[in-house]
Amino acid sequence: MQLLNDEQYLLDLLERNQLITAQQREMIYVKREQQRQNIMMKMRDQGIDKSEFRIDLVDIVLAFNLEVRGKDGELLTEELIIRLVAEDQKLPFKKLDPLDLELDVVTKTIPQNFALRHLIVPFAVRNGVLEIAVYEPGNLGVIEDIKRANQIEVTPHLATKTDINRILSEFFGFQNSITSAESQLGDLSVDLGNLEQLVKIGSAKEISSSDKNVKAAVSHMFNYAFDERASDIHIEPKREKSLVRFRIDGILHTIYELPKVVHAAMVSRIKFLSRLDIAERRRPQDGRIKVERKGKSAEIRISTIPVSFGEKVVMRILNSEVLFQDIADIGFNERDASVYKEFVESPHGIVLVTGPTGSGKSTTLYSTLHHVASPEVNIVTVEDPVEMVYEEFNQIAVQPAIDITFANILRNILRQDPDIIMIGEIRDYDTAANAVQAALTGHLVFSTLHTNDAVTAITRLVELGVQPFLVASTMLGALAQRLVRTICPDCCEDIVMPVASLQGFGFPLPDRPEITLQKGKGCRNCRGTGYYGRSGVFEIFAMSEQIKQLTGQRASASEIQNMAKVEGMTTLKEDAWRKVVSGLTTFEEAVRVTGSN
Repeated sequence: MQLLNDEQYLLDLLERNQLITAQQREMIYVKREQQRQNIMMKMRDQGIDKSEFRIDLVDIVLAFNLEVRGKDGELLTEELIIRLVAEDQKLPFKKLDPLDLELDVVTKTIPQNFALRHLIVPFAVRNGVLEIAVYEPGNLGVIEDIKRANQIEVTPHLATKTDINRILSEFFGFQNSITSAESQLGDLSVDLGNLEQLVKIGSAKEISSSDKNVKAAVSHMFNYAFDERASDIHIEPKREKSLVRFRIDGILHTIYELPKVVHAAMVSRIKFLSRLDIAERRRPQDGRIKVERKGKSAEIRISTIPVSFGEKVVMRILNSEVLFQDIADIGFNERDASVYKEFVESPHGIVLVTGPTGSGKSTTLYSTLHHVASPEVNIVTVEDPVEMVYEEFNQIAVQPAIDITFANILRNILRQDPDIIMIGEIRDYDTAANAVQAALTGHLVFSTLHTNDAVTAITRLVELGVQPFLVASTMLGALAQRLVRTICPDCCEDIVMPVASLQGFGFPLPDRPEITLQKGKGCRNCRGTGYYGRSGVFEIFAMSEQIKQLTGQRASASEIQNMAKVEGMTTLKEDAWRKVVSGLTTFEEAVRVTGSN
């Protein structure tokens, strides 16, 4: 019995639960065949094979884009319908999270054709019971077939067709590619036992990077990473296997365990795509891949390095939507936004962005340059390497091998009539001196420094050898930043905490016994972590006359910081605490990124 194609059952259920009105039900019934034809035409235009249409009444209802009754702006969704059906049929609903599923359970429990035909995903074996996600609740005969074939009890859960199709496509596609590649490569004399044996790896001809199965596996991995909002992909060789890990919202998750024999072939394919030397496995290499997906472009920065059991590859995904944000959405509070706006609108001077690796400095700088970019402005960047190629900037990559360094290229940039210069990092006196010279000659300069706070940027420039009076006369100000994970909006809840338990971490606590904060309890949307996405935490100061005087007098960082606080600077801890109190992040995250004292 196909309940999801039963008009009487499904439309009755939706109307009875007030998700649609009687008038909407009548419209669906009258126009259902016309809508079916519209869906088929749309899918045909998208190049989807006719055999894959599988249109049912749920698809037709969704195509009307109906608002949920009594909830302005909230559309009726597939998940809402399937949850309702699950509740009515007294079956649990399962939101399929790829990071919670085991590749072998999904792909080796039932045949691929059977799973695709009946829209079934086995997702766990617990206490001798196989748990499966199904789309059609009336498929009792299919469930009995799975019981007999596997000689195991089966517990069905309902899931959306979209989730099931996605899991089957990604998991079976990746598994089939890996299995085929393992079969083809299994007899090769590939030895990745330890670092000294790297030179014995089979040739590029033996482990062909053009192999169709390896190609498919790499493509599946990239698609999966984009779908999961990963910022980095790690491929790590171990003694007996190879791990694929994704960094999502700043935290690494193990995604796949690959057969060891496939590792070298996948690395070769990635190196081929990024124009690296496939035969060179003893030295670190850096490259990049430009990708387009669903009409949007992104760049993937590749870094390979030899480790104990082979070559480790780390790929940083640089998404233009992340790198180029509206400055107002980065996370500045009102005061900091006003100060930073003054920096950006200044005709000349130096602005320094500080923080450790992974603190979001590139996003701040690229978003700033994107904000000021126009046909009337000549923007030149010097980077190591170029983070994201963007045609409105004139971007130069540092190449020390041919003497293109930060310092050397800066001397030539000034002959290129720039208005705004972005220097990837000030590392030495020559770069700092040339940045100061650029600012003195009427250019706006943005750069980064690796310091723990904003004020230390002044003392670091002085330590590099720049005269204090030059720092005072050219520097507009500096900001320090960190990234905190933000609370998942779908499972955010209030928690009451004793103020005494929050003491000793340096936060400006209220003078009362308890405080109400927020925390994510964990849900399907955030994979049980309680966090979804990240936001910036900042401290920012401008070079006022008082701070210029202190700089010229070689005052200590603590003296300058005290003056900056008097003038209104919010420290990293204070800004983090504001975001905790406002419900954007948690107390634990604030401690993690700003330290415990």
